[in-house]
Amino acid sequence: MTVRLGQTMHVNPNYFAEYEKRHQSLPTKFPQMKKALKEAGAHNYSIYLDKNTGTLFAYLEVDDLEKYQAIAKTQGCKEWWHYMAKLMDVNPDESPVTNDLHEVFHMD
Repeated sequence: MTVRLGQTMHVNPNYFAEYEKRHQSLPTKFPQMKKALKEAGAHNYSIYLDKNTGTLFAYLEVDDLEKYQAIAKTQGCKEWWHYMAKLMDVNPDESPVTNDLHEVFHMD
């Protein structure tokens, strides 16, 4: 069963372009992160930026929520978080501060 996830995060205004640039380089600079996402069954992953507020909206679908959440324990993920930490609001472990959203409507 596919699980749809939505989250908000925050990127610092001075880093909008750098945030986008780093995500565009993910396949070549952090292939282990892309591989971990694919192996965890993540797909249809998109991140949108509100340039007025720095709010990021992330949407993705996963085949297995527990398998997806386990990515946080991998070295590749921790390295990605460290690489992105100065650009956004993060927790003490450098994971992005996220707000999980509750789905109220979906149309196929």
